[in-house]
Amino acid sequence: MSWIPLLGLAVTLALLLLVERWIHRHLQGTMMLLTGDREIAVVLYALPLMPGILLHEISHALMARLLGVRVGRVSVRPRLADQRIQLGFVPVEQTDAVRASLIGLAPLLTGSGVILLVGYLFFGIGGLQEAFIDGAWASLMAHFVDMFRTPDVWLWAYVIFAVSNTMLPSQSDRETWAPIILFLVLAAALAWLAGLGPTIIGRLGRPLHLATRWLTATYGFTMIADLPFVALILLVEWAIGRIKGMRIEYEDRRYP
Repeated sequence: MSWIPLLGLAVTLALLLLVERWIHRHLQGTMMLLTGDREIAVVLYALPLMPGILLHEISHALMARLLGVRVGRVSVRPRLADQRIQLGFVPVEQTDAVRASLIGLAPLLTGSGVILLVGYLFFGIGGLQEAFIDGAWASLMAHFVDMFRTPDVWLWAYVIFAVSNTMLPSQSDRETWAPIILFLVLAAALAWLAGLGPTIIGRLGRPLHLATRWLTATYGFTMIADLPFVALILLVEWAIGRIKGMRIEYEDRRYP
């Protein structure tokens, strides 16, 4: 089994995390620059992401119900909480680490599914994926051009933008992941030492390879869909800063 697809997925996911972090910081900064009021800025920051916020919280609730865990009322009202912005919340009954981890993972699963569905139905992501994997660069560029001819292209691009920038698990979603990951690593190590590694890889190699290819294409496509919105946020932030003669100072560098 080749490890290159897994490496490609890891790189693509890391880049997606960086893009998502940039979008959240600069979207917050733009709204703060526009309003000068933290409470109003939080509300305006959340509005463009509201479809994804709603999907995120509903995903938690549905997964909890499927696993027999009681949930409270879903809230998608953004608010400041301990110097952090809470975009949504759904109270969930305390449960074991496995079910809590699955509940925390739910938004990523549903978000990836929505992006894949939109990409497949409206943007021809299947052909894009094949062209990318096969290195058919001429075909890849042709697919990019065809994407912009999609009916209602900006509507579906916005759906991807809203979902992709709210589907990643929050810190609270990941609280129970450490023991589960440690258990899986130890189980894999024991299986390998017992000589079962080649058998497991042989049986899971093809499904894992296909899943990796599709996830890599999905997250790569997501970054492409995010780029126009990155440019728009940057342009609006720059324009407001020029008009008001102000700028937002971020932790790592200064942006005009």
